[in-house]
Amino acid sequence: MDTMRRQLLGAGLALGAGTVALAAGPRPATAAPTGLGASLAAFGVEPASNADQSKAVQQAIDQTAETGTALLVPPGRYVVHDLTLRPGSALIGIEGLSRLVLGRSGATLLTGDGATGLRLDGLVLDGAGQALDPAKADGLLSLGNSDAISLRRLILENSLLNGVSLRRCSGQLADSAVQGAANTAIFALDSRGLEIAHNRVERIGNNGIQVWRSEPGEDGSTIIGNRIGRIEARAGGTGENGNGINLFRAASVLVSGNRITDCAFSAVRANQSSNAQMIANSCERIGEVALYAEFGFEGVVISSNLVDNAAQGISVTNFNEGGRLAVVSANLVRNLFRREESEDKRGVGISVEADASVTGNVVESAPTAGILVGWGAFKRDVAVIGNLVRKAKVGIGIASDPEGGLVFVSQNMIAASADGAIRALDGLDPIGPDLTRASAEAYPNFAILANVATGGALD
Repeated sequence: MDTMRRQLLGAGLALGAGTVALAAGPRPATAAPTGLGASLAAFGVEPASNADQSKAVQQAIDQTAETGTALLVPPGRYVVHDLTLRPGSALIGIEGLSRLVLGRSGATLLTGDGATGLRLDGLVLDGAGQALDPAKADGLLSLGNSDAISLRRLILENSLLNGVSLRRCSGQLADSAVQGAANTAIFALDSRGLEIAHNRVERIGNNGIQVWRSEPGEDGSTIIGNRIGRIEARAGGTGENGNGINLFRAASVLVSGNRITDCAFSAVRANQSSNAQMIANSCERIGEVALYAEFGFEGVVISSNLVDNAAQGISVTNFNEGGRLAVVSANLVRNLFRREESEDKRGVGISVEADASVTGNVVESAPTAGILVGWGAFKRDVAVIGNLVRKAKVGIGIASDPEGGLVFVSQNMIAASADGAIRALDGLDPIGPDLTRASAEAYPNFAILANVATGGALD
């Protein structure tokens, strides 16, 4: 049985012992630990005081880290500020009941630099609507240069900046909740192999989970099984805010099995992030593009996702900026809409531009187009094979510009497309005949064969 499990199993006994100690009066700060952990009560910290107890709590953090002892946080409300975590610190509370409250505006709550081996479990970190000091910390929990961290069963709420901020860290943030953060719920910069798993993120001002790098490079983070919802874009912009998951310059990141709803812009937005994988995510009620790979990237896999009710389902774009190389397969995309209040109205199921395979997808109800290939001269070597498109204004649209590589369209079924099943496009305007029924000789870089079109109008 590992040390952490022994500590957790013994937490109830040790916390009870702390309550007895309070009844008898504070024990000396140098009291020996029980072997299961040392309670905050042993350091004269009271669980229901409105007084600031930062000095005593910091003393407890320092002494337990020095001796390798877990610090047990009994149920209660502890008003503190500017606490510093140490290498090997282990703070263990009772989930939902052990609450650290930011007691001073312009301060910090929990910070740590070089806090390798840190363990936090079962704590509530409450920003209490107090302003943080952004020069020292941009989150209720702010860590830097810390490896092998374990952050579990935390609740972070009422932050005027971020919930969790991790810079140059490795380890795990799991089974936690961030709610009511004014900026970002979880911000990770220059990670060294970080796992963000099974967290709940909701009611966030600008972005849910951000994985960024200072310069483009391999990141290797995994973002798995999180529930993300109600993400606004309070800071405005054209997509830098309002996203459930946002990758920036971070290569080789896996985004899988997440449930993402009610985002002002994207469910998953990857900017300059090569070798990203977006697999088996469930995305509903998304204000712009649900799954987005944009600007200077090479390589993205977007597979087995469900998108329902978005301005666009999937976009792989910006070949003009080097965005290329994609597999888009086995996705279900439905109920797209056009944003009448925006110049960028969309209403598209799937769009790709260069070096891409689009296979085995199902798109239904797209008021602009089911599948779009290219934009102007920006298209190259795209295969669109074995897809089903239903109830789209145009089933499959291909940029008509003669420049670019081959576009191969085969074995697709297009049903009830009002303006044609397969059409050449000038911008978004169909030109020429329906290419499922007419020759494509006018477009020498189109290869179109063995497609089936049924019906001619939207239901």
